[in-house]
Amino acid sequence: MNALVALCHFCELHGPRTLFCTEALHPPSPSPSSLAGVEVPADRDVDRDGEGLTMRANSSATQRGEMCEGCRSLPASHPGFMSVDDETGIRFVSHQHPREPQLFSVVRQACVRSLSCEVTGDVCPGREGPIFFGDEQHGFVFSHTFFIKDSLARGFQRWYSIVMVAMDRIYLINSWPFLLRHLRLTIQSLQSTALKVFDNEQGVCPQRAVRMNSVFSPAVFPHQRSGNAARSLTSLTQHPNLWASLHSSFSWLLKACGSRLTEKLLEGAPTEDTLVLIERQTEQEEELSCWEGAEGGISKPQGQQLDSQAAHDDESPGPKFRSLRHLRQALGPADFRQVAWHVLMGNQVIWRGAEPRLIQSAFTVLKALLPVGCVCSIPYSAHYEEAYKCNFLGLSPDVAIPAHVISSEFSVLVDVSSEKGCPSPPTDDNICSLYQFNMSSANTQPTDRGPTLLNKLEVALSNENLSVDVVSHCLLCLKEEWMNKVKVLFKFSKVDGRGREDTQKVLALLGTTGPGEEDNVRLLKFWMTGLSKTYKSHLMSAVRGGERSPGQ
Repeated sequence: MNALVALCHFCELHGPRTLFCTEALHPPSPSPSSLAGVEVPADRDVDRDGEGLTMRANSSATQRGEMCEGCRSLPASHPGFMSVDDETGIRFVSHQHPREPQLFSVVRQACVRSLSCEVTGDVCPGREGPIFFGDEQHGFVFSHTFFIKDSLARGFQRWYSIVMVAMDRIYLINSWPFLLRHLRLTIQSLQSTALKVFDNEQGVCPQRAVRMNSVFSPAVFPHQRSGNAARSLTSLTQHPNLWASLHSSFSWLLKACGSRLTEKLLEGAPTEDTLVLIERQTEQEEELSCWEGAEGGISKPQGQQLDSQAAHDDESPGPKFRSLRHLRQALGPADFRQVAWHVLMGNQVIWRGAEPRLIQSAFTVLKALLPVGCVCSIPYSAHYEEAYKCNFLGLSPDVAIPAHVISSEFSVLVDVSSEKGCPSPPTDDNICSLYQFNMSSANTQPTDRGPTLLNKLEVALSNENLSVDVVSHCLLCLKEEWMNKVKVLFKFSKVDGRGREDTQKVLALLGTTGPGEEDNVRLLKFWMTGLSKTYKSHLMSAVRGGERSPGQ
């Protein structure tokens, strides 16, 4: 990612100053390097004593020497810190100031604006918190201002900010939840360490009482503070490896922020699955940020915990289903069709057994039958969850299922039990000999007529001449075909508000009538719930625009 991170400080003597800066140096390439990736020869003449190049531009030797302890992080003789990413060859370099003159000017302006009252006062209540500003010429800045406790400072605190500067506005805005979450961890660590030092110093010599006494001798107080107005961050936190630790944090942040979002070449419009995945990722990041900002500590939302558990179960040793064909062979064609029918109809599919990895793998292959927006899974739970919470539910073997669920035609249960006395080692190939699968459902409707999508899929699965990859592409094409039918039906019935008779004509036009018509309609209505919010809002906006156009 072409960006840099800097720690800034408002010095009571010299104003806003850059304390520490980490930037990414990309490997040399024949093409012109981007701004943040240019490496400057090490022997160039850079003045690190003052505000560097800004002071040189002013040609003022007096100003060049205006550096106090609070304005300085590393000594002028310090070589700085460098980390190398072995995968990409990118070097992450940290020093007090950026290496490039143009970058220095950009960071200097970001530092001044991040600590400026006219920027932070109107946006951040209490002058602490995240803000975003910038333009195309000087770059865009994500800034988080905060205070550090200091027993000798005015108001017993000093003002700092961490800024990330980049030229890509969209990338920086999309990274807001990620940056906010991880910068808060760094800030909280600094604040908690400094608070311990502050409490110890106040215990030894309470400064509030000293300052109250100085009221009676006004000439004493300025003299007392003259030597204490420039305490370094190292002194405030008593952290011996503070700058090395910040270098590690900033380097990881640049690497992680650059790899979490990638550009993909889409052939045509994005699919509904892609839109839903983007919407879910955004919601999860916002939810996680809210949880981390809540009182009572940091905790993961239930969905995040379930995802982590599912990932752990998937990596644990043991047999698992590799594909829909593999699952069909294990269950048998009749039971597989029953389970697949319930999946496509939107009914709750429950698997109960002592093998979380096996159950998780079954859900993984069965979820491929549905659009992403129709999937809500709880991979493995110690108690039953209602159908409105999930349509895929894994349970431990001792969990009792409520009577109303067992008697419901809108659910199917698969009990997984181990075959005793099987000498063969557990592998994916001998699942049939290792486990017994008992399927039960109160459904009385025939499942051998439709839906049409399932009929075509079973033809592909039963054809041994077709490889697993070919069957997967066949399923993908079938899902896209039926998702397009869903979009037409949604536009016709929900957006346009047509009647039942007109809807029947559209269903006939879409080829959903005939044998298995009832199942086809149920599938379309269920899949309609999985349409992305982006698509729905786009349709509604188009309809409103069409209604206004005749009057205009």
